[in-house]
Amino acid sequence: MVRKRLSARGRRLWGIGAALAVTAAVVAALVFQPWLLFIDVQVKDAIPSTVATTVPDAAPTASATIEPAEEISTAPPAAPVDLLAGTFVSHEHTTTGTVRVIEHPDGTRQLAIVGLETTNGPDVHVWLSAGPVIEGFDGWFTAAGYEYVDLGPIKGNLGDQLYDVPADVDLQTFRTVDLWCVQFAVSFGAAALA
Repeated sequence: MVRKRLSARGRRLWGIGAALAVTAAVVAALVFQPWLLFIDVQVKDAIPSTVATTVPDAAPTASATIEPAEEISTAPPAAPVDLLAGTFVSHEHTTTGTVRVIEHPDGTRQLAIVGLETTNGPDVHVWLSAGPVIEGFDGWFTAAGYEYVDLGPIKGNLGDQLYDVPADVDLQTFRTVDLWCVQFAVSFGAAALA
């Protein structure tokens, strides 16, 4: 059997090719972070209990006794109340759980993500978006075309989480919660607030 020896130039080219392949693999690993697919981060923030809000009947019934008008209180509630709520739909990754916007007696608001289950990923943020929730592939990229408020990086891909909602955020405009992967410009899942 005849063995061919690589020339000095061939060995150099082979070495450069191997170095480029290793460099490309390292860069790809740093960008895509595939190990995150196998790591779950469980969060157990204490979600405040809320009281139900009730709306009085518009008109008294025939058998009701009409009492003197009481002064309507504009004071904040004595306990946290739910202002809005929604349920996640899956986009690029299977995502389940619910969301609630809670107002505290002092007027501060928080977004509660309850029972979240999604895939861990790189650079995923919690957005309040002015865009609609669209199911399926078309919804994967919707949030990028609308105004949004970034509440910060997601704390984990499983469990219950709380995020402060800035006082100047208009919840009539920002009616969608989006789990947005900033690095790849794609939604993991979204929930419409109603």
